[in-house]
Amino acid sequence: MATVQLANFIQYGRRMGKTKSMAHSDLPLTEEETHSGKQINANLSQVTVLPKREWERIQNNLNAQQKELERKRRLHQEREDLHKESQEVVKHWSNTIVGQRQKKLEARKIREEKEEKERVKIDIEEAKIQAKKRQDAIEKAKTRQYFQTDRVKSFHGALLLTEVLQERDAQLELKKQKIANEKGKDLEMLKYQREQHENGIRQDQAKAAERYRLRKKVAEYQQMQIGERKGHEVEAQLEDKREGEEVKKLVKLHEWEQQKLDEVRKGEKKKLMESYAEHISNRDAIRALDVQQQEEEDEEIRIFANAKKKMLKLRKEKEIDLFNHQQEHRDRMVSLLAGQLKQKVNDEDARIVEAERLKDEKLAKEKKEKEDKLNRDLASIAAHRKHQMDLQDQLAREEHQKNLELLGVKMEADRIFAEKQGEWRRNRKEKLQNLQHFHVDQINERAEKERYHREESLANDLKIIEQLDIEEKQFQDYASGVIAAAKERNCNTYPLVKAAQSGTGGGRGPNFVGKGGIRPSYPTSDGTGVQLPKYQRSTTESIKSQYQTKNPKVAKKRLGFVW
Repeated sequence: MATVQLANFIQYGRRMGKTKSMAHSDLPLTEEETHSGKQINANLSQVTVLPKREWERIQNNLNAQQKELERKRRLHQEREDLHKESQEVVKHWSNTIVGQRQKKLEARKIREEKEEKERVKIDIEEAKIQAKKRQDAIEKAKTRQYFQTDRVKSFHGALLLTEVLQERDAQLELKKQKIANEKGKDLEMLKYQREQHENGIRQDQAKAAERYRLRKKVAEYQQMQIGERKGHEVEAQLEDKREGEEVKKLVKLHEWEQQKLDEVRKGEKKKLMESYAEHISNRDAIRALDVQQQEEEDEEIRIFANAKKKMLKLRKEKEIDLFNHQQEHRDRMVSLLAGQLKQKVNDEDARIVEAERLKDEKLAKEKKEKEDKLNRDLASIAAHRKHQMDLQDQLAREEHQKNLELLGVKMEADRIFAEKQGEWRRNRKEKLQNLQHFHVDQINERAEKERYHREESLANDLKIIEQLDIEEKQFQDYASGVIAAAKERNCNTYPLVKAAQSGTGGGRGPNFVGKGGIRPSYPTSDGTGVQLPKYQRSTTESIKSQYQTKNPKVAKKRLGFVW
């Protein structure tokens, strides 16, 4: 496909120019304008038609860098895909180092899982064994605890009494047999009874040995438990000791940190004192320098005054000397020295006048310098005073502004406080209402709890009664078996029957069926406290008729008193 473009390049080795009329057609055509069916107003003599190959070559030259980047990106992506594919292929190989390591890890994991399963199985079996031991120990403890109850102990006491009665009967029978033996009768029967007695003694000894062995085993088990408990207590003490040592170390570390902090604070205080002492020393040095300067000025004044006094004194002394010399040579040198003396006196006066003039000039100069210095100091003081006054005015204005701002802040704070107080009152009212509702809920909850506890107490009483019934049934079964065994051995079962009466408590009173079959005891009110008998006499019936009568005419005669 041929493409139309404006001529603005070298074609066939010649440069083509352009006219002013072609200046507006220098812009390149867009793709939409090229492919659209619009009419292009151009000079065909200035239009060049390029072949497709030439156009593609130009486009390739223009887009060479972009195509190179695209090619590199494509090659990089191909390498990445190939690398990922290689990794996927090699991942499941077992003859590589990574594959062997992975295989070993998997084998180790499988082996550890099997070992863990075996350990879990062993732990479960051990737990079952320990649970069985605990259950046996609990059953044995329950049996011993049951045998330690008062009722069972009293029943066993009755059993012992039965055994004693049987033994007494046997001894009586033995005594009779001994008497008969002495009379020469029933020797074989006596021998047989003696053998039976010896066999019974041996059986009793064997049973006693078995009981001793069981008791010894229980004692050893209890000693082992005591040793384990002591070991746990020793470990707990060691742990407490280690914790105490750790706490001591922490306390020492805290004390060391506090000591370091105190040292740092002391160092800061010492530095502050040193800086303050240095400031005081600098201030004293400045003051001493000012005093020294003032003393030097005063010393100069004193030196000048002393020099002046000394000069006057020397002059007077010299005048006296000259006068005496003149008096001594007056007669000899009257005419010669008169002129010289006059000239000398004039020179001396000139020098004195000159010295007084220089002194006055010096004093005037020093006075002027002092006045200038005083004026400068006064001017500096006045400027400083003015600056301080301006600064005070500015500070006063700033303070006034701050007071106004603070007043505004306080007013805003008061407004916010008033709003918060109102909100607090509303919240407090709401809280009080919620508290009132909460108290009502608490009262209802407490009533519900009391009702629940009352019902639970009643249920517990029923459970206790049921448990007492079960215990009574168990005891009666046990007592029936013991009584039956005693009857088979031809023992006196009266004490057993007496001890096996229904009802717990061991008293002689009536059996309360609704209270779990409790049989209370009623002791006398005297010092002996002997239990009252259970039989009734005619007087008992008369008292009962007085108390339990249903005839009001009979009951009102008592007036609440019993004689």
